[in-house]
Amino acid sequence: MLPTEAFRGTVERFIAILKAFEIRHHLTGGVVSVAWGEPRLTQDIDIVIDRLGQSLVEDLANGIRAAGYFTDEPSMRTAIHTGKPFPSLDQFEVLQLAVYPRELIPGELNRSVLAEVFPSSSIAIVSRLDAALSKLLCIHRGSHKSRRDLRQFFGRLSTDEQVA
Repeated sequence: MLPTEAFRGTVERFIAILKAFEIRHHLTGGVVSVAWGEPRLTQDIDIVIDRLGQSLVEDLANGIRAAGYFTDEPSMRTAIHTGKPFPSLDQFEVLQLAVYPRELIPGELNRSVLAEVFPSSSIAIVSRLDAALSKLLCIHRGSHKSRRDLRQFFGRLSTDEQVA
């Protein structure tokens, strides 16, 4: 298993690129299970970004490349145009990011919450409700990991959250 610092470096460097271009974003997927459920092994880092205008795509691709990530630019352009995810590989840590260039759940970027995913580092993550909805969609497609994650999300609700 990779040390937390490997994930932290990959995430923080990528987020710095997004912030430089003022692109709204948040983490989702297995990494967020740490916040809403329980820690589990994940194979990549999922990040949702706001829709981009074509004029920003080249600048973003250059920023990603300069920061040490490999992203196939033609595939990235196609993915952004079609709303499909594209991979970006951190060449230093050999970790893959799955970048979703659109919201998976309408309005989810407006409901992002800050969470301490890494010690002393608050990062925007998907809200618990939007994470649950996303997991339901994955369960519908046959994901057993998502079923387990969803159980954990609601097993850790505080008493106040359960009443509300």
